[in-house]
Amino acid sequence: MNVLIIEDDPMIAKSLSLALTDEGHHSNICSTAEEGYIAARDHFNDGISAYDAIILDINLPDGDGIKLSKTLRSNKITTPVLVVSGRTSTTDKVVALRSGADGYLTKPFDRQELVANLTAIVRRYNGHTESNIVTGPISLDLSTRSVTVNGDKIDLTGKEVQILELLSLRKGTIITKNQIINHLYEGRDEPESKIIDVFVCKLRKKLAEKANQRNYIHTIWGQGYALRDQPVLMT
Repeated sequence: MNVLIIEDDPMIAKSLSLALTDEGHHSNICSTAEEGYIAARDHFNDGISAYDAIILDINLPDGDGIKLSKTLRSNKITTPVLVVSGRTSTTDKVVALRSGADGYLTKPFDRQELVANLTAIVRRYNGHTESNIVTGPISLDLSTRSVTVNGDKIDLTGKEVQILELLSLRKGTIITKNQIINHLYEGRDEPESKIIDVFVCKLRKKLAEKANQRNYIHTIWGQGYALRDQPVLMT
């Protein structure tokens, strides 16, 4: 997952980022509501965000996290939001969820609880009831980021896993090269779109080696890529 962390306490923000990194995920940190809103807005294009989720603190130096959550939703930015707070009252939780947040986690918590909550809201947001997404013989576990094909585990690079996650979460939907680039690079040091063809080609070959040379990542010419349950033979 790519996660946007909106947290003003540098120690907490770093701790959250390290927890995600240790679990194989990526993150970007913003320390104010304004910075967080701009990052969420600028990385949300054509209904798809470069961020799979947002971790949002309630107490920010330039505003209230609950208000920011409402602002995101009023501006049609639908990226899943997990509020993290030391406030434990039921009222605070209800207000946060009614503001448009998708989850509420009370501090302190351990990294497994954090990742489990993030995975759950991302999964629900994309319409999946389980953390395991199956496409033909391909199985992707969102919780562990492990991939098996016909029961055999395969090793993928970080970028390849990110691409497969994006395609799996939005299975059947056409994902453009620009959307993949935005998801992989978050607007920083973006390469030419040709690199996506290279990544997808390598990913296809690794999957096909265990899938009887069948390809489940379809090229939609002039548009992008889509992961589908119906395969085509590799050529």
